Amino acid sequence: MSDLTALTIAEARDKLSKKETSATELTNAYLAAIETANPVINAYVKVTADKARSMAKLSDEKIAKGEAGPLEGIPLGIKDLFATEGVHTQAASHILDGFEPRYESTVTANLFADGAVMLGKLNMDEFAMGSSNETSYYGPVKNPWRKKGSNMDLVPGGSSGGSAASVAAQLCAGATATDTGGSIRQPAALTGTVGIKPTYGRCSRWGIVAFASSLDQAGPIARDVRDAAILLKSMASVDPKDTTSVDREVPDYEAAVGRSVKGLKIGIPKEYRMDGMPAEIETLWQKGIAWLKDAGAEIVDVSLPHTKYALPAYYIVAPAEASSNLARYDGVRYGLRVSGKDIAEMYEKTRAEGFGREVKRRIMIGTYVLSAGYYDAYYLQAQKVRTLIKRDFETVYADGIDALLTPATPSAAFGIGDQDMAADPVKMYLNDVFTVTVNMAGLPGIAVPAGLDDGGLPLGLQLIGRPFDEETLFSLGSVIEKAAGRFTPAKWW
Repeated sequence: MSDLTALTIAEARDKLSKKETSATELTNAYLAAIETANPVINAYVKVTADKARSMAKLSDEKIAKGEAGPLEGIPLGIKDLFATEGVHTQAASHILDGFEPRYESTVTANLFADGAVMLGKLNMDEFAMGSSNETSYYGPVKNPWRKKGSNMDLVPGGSSGGSAASVAAQLCAGATATDTGGSIRQPAALTGTVGIKPTYGRCSRWGIVAFASSLDQAGPIARDVRDAAILLKSMASVDPKDTTSVDREVPDYEAAVGRSVKGLKIGIPKEYRMDGMPAEIETLWQKGIAWLKDAGAEIVDVSLPHTKYALPAYYIVAPAEASSNLARYDGVRYGLRVSGKDIAEMYEKTRAEGFGREVKRRIMIGTYVLSAGYYDAYYLQAQKVRTLIKRDFETVYADGIDALLTPATPSAAFGIGDQDMAADPVKMYLNDVFTVTVNMAGLPGIAVPAGLDDGGLPLGLQLIGRPFDEETLFSLGSVIEKAAGRFTPAKWW
């Protein structure tokens, strides 16, 4: 049975179409794996076994009739940020206790319409605020990877830590995720998986619990580049319910995997060589440059001068939008309610008990930067910086650059409960240093596993593309993947 969970989506699709296995067998194999591993890894906050089996049964019937969809019978994990009709959707927060929506997010509706099977809801940082999956009300997710010779539990990255860990531990064939400042790419890099944040507007945000509406974007985490391409094809669509979704045809992303990259110009931004960057990250970057050059791409040094302002600007814009979005959670209509002597005290007590520490911190930062007297000094300035960051990318792409190659993270996975990170939130925020620019500019970015550090932990490289040119990222990503090989953690759970 466990052999079935080792299949990629492409391999499982092939076996299902040839009737060498069934959707029911595949689903049962994953449910058995979850039953064994989840008490240790904590990737799932809700397992929907009965629903999964009934969806798989329906898929088997469709396959038998020759009516299979593109993802027919493929078992997926769904991040707890996506609304799933009648199923736990709580953004890993206490304040949404007991919430089961009466509607389906557009992205999950697209996946299920294409035949995907839902195994359950995946753990995440509360309201997607975090880089380590330690802010979840349901406790931290453990990275399936461990350092050579060590039993220390490591973070899987965040906020989509449950998505990345479940894919790496073979507890689902693929997973939905969201990325506001690196929440797909950073956990993918720390778990040896592939994660793509598509262009802003490529996937509908309708039915996804909002963090920062001008930055949030859904995307997949998968075992390899081909699987990520298969999933994105199904996830992406225009949606009249989300006016920021873009009405343009969704290409066949899978066709771009393995396509020649000869003649493509790849930019290497000098500003991504940060002070104090570990030597192993620089070495990895140089390897990536060499692999793309060997595949026929042209390497060009470029400058993105406003990169150094991206992180501080992001941590003004994102909390400002969060403080506005999270104002709706008040204990009145749904979720947690803590009684008080009047409505004002009920609001205060509900929010005090319902929101975790990191969410409270960001709400307070956001409320501060939007308050009278500080709006112009902080929020308005950050928006101007955002425009300059976007312009940097536009200038580089106007000069004929097809994509940029950078590191994905400043280090490999660190320990759960790391004291340095806990004592200084800014250290935690620095994990997003290579990823936030992509969200600020609304561009697509993919993280691909590129090697292991000295301790045997995975490291990833990031490719940043032109708007709506995810196809080029898939073709370049497959070059890195082919050169680096695929990585799976040694099973300890």
